[in-house]
Amino acid sequence: MEDALVLLQIGRRLASAAFRRESVCWSDDSFASFAGEADGGTAAPLPSVSETASQLLSHIKLVLRRRAAAMAALDAGLPAEAVRHFSKVLDSRRGLPGSFAASCLIGRAAAYRATGRLADAIADCNRALALYPSCIAALRSRADLFEAVRALADCLHDLEHLKLLYDAILRDRKLPGPPWRPHRDVRYRDIPANLRALTTRIQQLRGRIAGGEGNDVDYYALIGVRRGCSRKELERAHLLLTLKHKPEKAVGFVDRLEFLDDHRDLDAIRDQARMSASILYRMLQKGYANIMVAVMDEEAAVKQRAKEAAAAAAAAAIQVAAAKTADKPKADRNAGGKECCKGSEKAAAAVFQGVFCRDLAVVGSMLSHRAIPVKYEALSC
Repeated sequence: MEDALVLLQIGRRLASAAFRRESVCWSDDSFASFAGEADGGTAAPLPSVSETASQLLSHIKLVLRRRAAAMAALDAGLPAEAVRHFSKVLDSRRGLPGSFAASCLIGRAAAYRATGRLADAIADCNRALALYPSCIAALRSRADLFEAVRALADCLHDLEHLKLLYDAILRDRKLPGPPWRPHRDVRYRDIPANLRALTTRIQQLRGRIAGGEGNDVDYYALIGVRRGCSRKELERAHLLLTLKHKPEKAVGFVDRLEFLDDHRDLDAIRDQARMSASILYRMLQKGYANIMVAVMDEEAAVKQRAKEAAAAAAAAAIQVAAAKTADKPKADRNAGGKECCKGSEKAAAAVFQGVFCRDLAVVGSMLSHRAIPVKYEALSC
């Protein structure tokens, strides 16, 4: 795209210079007749070559600015902003070259991975590899993504494909593809060191697969849900991914691209994109089924714990009621003893009161019926 921008600018500058040289020899009548022909036509005039070049030049500048903004946002640690800019570039109404679209897809895959949307990142790598199966950056990115979700068999397949590409580069002494196609992240002098590191990594992966780690896929990371998520969260994430990554919708991006290579077969590109999307779709369905089993087991465990807690609460209530019924007769006996004591005390007090009153009555009767001797003495003057 940068080379196209430079070529268009040079072409427009040369065309303007040629038009100025020709216009020097024109008379005023020539300019007037040219203006009258342009105004008198009934149909809308077709855009000239210079106008078409200007429109194409402005479109290329806009696309390059958006890609630069996306890369700057990714380098600044703003992956969501980078995804937005890359999506604007890829969803443009005007066509994009296939190689430029592949580089944008790889960049958006890196942004998706930074945000934790690994399924979307794998889908973008699949699209880039459908466009160019020998894209080294896309193969490396997808292998890293498969290793991140512990899909070691798929990761090993991509790494072996990458090793074959490195061997072909060293054999042919040139990078894959035509010479004009840019290889931003790949340099020929780095291939031997990359091949040695890749061989070591392949051996390590084979050892891990032989150790039984090949079937332990992290479906939580693939779907983008947390461990211990609820059924609602899982169903929502699965619905969004299913609607977005259907195999039938995976070939729609091909119609918005422009391919300058005559040997590229569009049907082959569509078939490759559909096959990769089908593999990813099956992985998502398998992950949804496995996580749903775990969610259902967790829900059953929660219900069982609730039942056990309710049974324990009922048993505790029964024990408390039994303890209360056992303490009630004791309280009644204690209350009866206290009432008996109070009755005896009242009876004793009544006996004492009756004896005292009887004694008073006897003394009174004795005083009323017996004469009391009185001695009178006269007083003398």
